[in-house]
Amino acid sequence: MVTAKADRLQVLMNGSPVGWLSRRTNGIVAFSYDATWLANDNTRPLSLSLPLTTQDYYGDRVENFFDNLLPDSIPLRNRLQARIGAASIRAFDLLYHIGRDCVGALQLVPEGESVDVRKITASEVDDEQIEAILQAYNAMPLGVDIDSDFRLSLAGAQEKTAFLKMRGTWHRPSGTTPTSHIFKLPMGGFGQSELDPFESVENEWLCQQLLSAFGMPVARTQIASFGHQKVLVVERFDRRWADDGSWLMRLPQEDMCQATGTPGVLKYEADGGPGMRSVMDLLLGSDRAHEDRKMFMTAQLLFWMLGAIDGHAKNFSIFLRPGGRFHLTPLYDVISIYPLVASHQIALHKVKMAMAVLGKNRHYHWNTITRRHWLDTARKCRYAEQEMTEIIEKCCDLATGCIEKVAAILPEDVPGHVAESVFSGVRQARDRLTG
Repeated sequence: MVTAKADRLQVLMNGSPVGWLSRRTNGIVAFSYDATWLANDNTRPLSLSLPLTTQDYYGDRVENFFDNLLPDSIPLRNRLQARIGAASIRAFDLLYHIGRDCVGALQLVPEGESVDVRKITASEVDDEQIEAILQAYNAMPLGVDIDSDFRLSLAGAQEKTAFLKMRGTWHRPSGTTPTSHIFKLPMGGFGQSELDPFESVENEWLCQQLLSAFGMPVARTQIASFGHQKVLVVERFDRRWADDGSWLMRLPQEDMCQATGTPGVLKYEADGGPGMRSVMDLLLGSDRAHEDRKMFMTAQLLFWMLGAIDGHAKNFSIFLRPGGRFHLTPLYDVISIYPLVASHQIALHKVKMAMAVLGKNRHYHWNTITRRHWLDTARKCRYAEQEMTEIIEKCCDLATGCIEKVAAILPEDVPGHVAESVFSGVRQARDRLTG
């Protein structure tokens, strides 16, 4: 087992010891499962890429899993390092300081630190305080405030922080108290005056509403403003209040990079990351394999119809269930390129999808993808061509009604040109599939 000489962090799920993340004197990281965790008949692995075993895991497999808990952006990691005083931007050093509230159910705490998952420690914050926290993002990346003991780690490329909503009001948790909602800032800057070519807050809200109208499970989102700062508020689906409302439970999950042991820098298929075939093969092991495989293929088709080009492996996740069972989470982080196409900031023939559609060759470019390629992809993913045909026809049949449904609930602050460019793009994609 891992020696006591190494730097060690205890890895917990809802307060239960899962194992130990350690770093040897040569810099290699290792992970070992706790004996009590292995002895539990109702246990689950930390990751599909780290099956339950009494043996230690070393090196890249461990580094990749834990590194994927952190933000993708190197500049953001550098700011985090400076803010918290970490020794480096590597996973162990950053998680030592901010691993108390990670995506999923994981908490990483220094050896000997006590954790009471049922105790909620949080301070109520008003709109003015939230605005100040959001606008101080450059100085406090992820909203991390070492003075108030607010430490969390959120993966992904977009600037964000998180709060706890309790009894209808927002709170700033401290210590090991979890957050319940993620606040996503506009891409490209802080504050309304900064350039955000995607108009990402409204864009993502719109895409999530359209996916929901098509019948897809999605993260719940809301556009909100705190003073002059606009954000997209995303309800975390990896959190759930206990039945008696006394504490907030963390739900184990991981993204497809973690599940396949892929480093986050290779999240795009073109860079060597998982593609549709890899994910579809993995989902054969889901405890609802038929539903999940249908959901994934439908999501990929709808991403193409929406011009949602960032559907890479980190933007698909699975819930980890007892006994090694798993299934897909709702969809999240979906944003359309169509507003940039409509404003001539990018040509449609240059638009590339995150995962290739398969024919005789791999097709990444939006304008080269046809109905036939989707059927070819289904066959290569061991998915019935007839079922893929039904998915295509259903999505095409529903498109007009879904657009009308979402148009009827558009908030006033969603720019008309954003909505119309996305609606028009969906219609164009439908016509390509039916023409």
